[in-house]
Amino acid sequence: MTPDTGSTALTAVPPALLPADTISSATLPPANLRLPLAERARLLAAGRLNAVAWRAETNRWAAAADQVYRATTELHTLSATGHDVRVGVKDTVDVAGFSTRLGLRRYRHHPSRSAAPLRALRGASVVAKLVTPELSIGQDHGCANPLFPGIDPSGSSTGSAVAVAAHIVDVALGTDTVASVRYPAAACGVVGLRLTHDARLLDGVFPLSPLLDAPGWLARTADDLAYFWNRTGLGGLDPAPSDPLNGRRLRIGIVREALDGTLAPEIRAGLEDVRVALEKAGHTVVPVRLGDLWSHRATTYELCVRTAWDTYHTVRTQLDDQLDGSTRLALEAGADISEARYNEILAELHQTRAHMPALFTAQEVDLWLLPVDPHLPRTAGESASSASTIPHPDEPDFDQRVGFSPTASFAGLPAITFPVAVTPQPRTPVPLQAIGPSGSEALLIRFAQEVASTVGSLDVRPGRADAPDPLGRTVQ
Repeated sequence: MTPDTGSTALTAVPPALLPADTISSATLPPANLRLPLAERARLLAAGRLNAVAWRAETNRWAAAADQVYRATTELHTLSATGHDVRVGVKDTVDVAGFSTRLGLRRYRHHPSRSAAPLRALRGASVVAKLVTPELSIGQDHGCANPLFPGIDPSGSSTGSAVAVAAHIVDVALGTDTVASVRYPAAACGVVGLRLTHDARLLDGVFPLSPLLDAPGWLARTADDLAYFWNRTGLGGLDPAPSDPLNGRRLRIGIVREALDGTLAPEIRAGLEDVRVALEKAGHTVVPVRLGDLWSHRATTYELCVRTAWDTYHTVRTQLDDQLDGSTRLALEAGADISEARYNEILAELHQTRAHMPALFTAQEVDLWLLPVDPHLPRTAGESASSASTIPHPDEPDFDQRVGFSPTASFAGLPAITFPVAVTPQPRTPVPLQAIGPSGSEALLIRFAQEVASTVGSLDVRPGRADAPDPLGRTVQ
């Protein structure tokens, strides 16, 4: 596949389209862009949606919205030869025809070949490269949250989540090392899927921490993600069967360790509501404990920074960039991990991953359900508790910052994040995640669809109905 086929360089939208205060929140994109992907494809195929007009509307909205939300580093138009599913790709992943910048100011790489997760992609056109903080480990991203303007969309795949939420692209490819797809997806109220760790899928992906890195896909809803998987061969994997559940009911393990500590009341309530709804739908929900895996959450950060430090020393002469202070702090944390400790971590990692199939079998569960984090996504402008993205054991909120998502990363397992509620003032998504055995991505997507059907439609739209519009339309 040539991912950028069907796209052309984008002509800038006149600044006059963008009122000065649009950053706070924008109104919804045109109705044709808000259609579920399956419905849009059906209307286009039937000729009930004019393809030429739809592409023009799509391109105009994407350009205008990107000036508001600042999600892309490079944006192309969808041309008449392009597929109707628009894909954006994180700026640490190579795409032929686009530059790779790694979130840096000076660095440029112009790959002739796309990264492995894109090579088998069918029926989709890559139209954008998406913002990431420096080397995927810095703090500054510069994006604005489209659906929840009061919430920081932070995480190294920030641009991927923002571009999807803003309808700049339909689906985005990010990378997830500790929680780099799941955190921004959670903050933006979209669905984020971390794939099973597979070294073969990392060719053409910047190696922040190769033993933890995994590609990840983001979409506005689980239905859109399911459509994309079945149509395109998402991530280079086989398309899912039409219904991976095949009519059967699931056994779902709620992770008790996540409930034993301090947990935001909104998250606890959201988890309980989902548990009740799943049981009413005929699924079985049981408590489980992850034991040693749970204790390795902090270990995940140690491994991340040690391998990131090693990678940086391998490639730094090619970068020629002055790194931001937060990026340097995160990388330098890796220097504190001794060779002996590194080897100890590697032994623990391999032992843990070998034990995972037996753990799911012993628990007699299909997947684990738990929060993404013990707290709600952080408010925009709220001071970070540390100048680094990497939590340090001396910090008073160390356990809170470590969070729950490293469990999937250390085990090399797939995980999906999805919103289950929205809190008022400031409007904040309440996210949960499910973790499954290796290769269970299709089941996780189907589970996220099942949860969405049990909790009902969420009001994930911009917070102010009277907000200025990126396209200059009159807001009613």
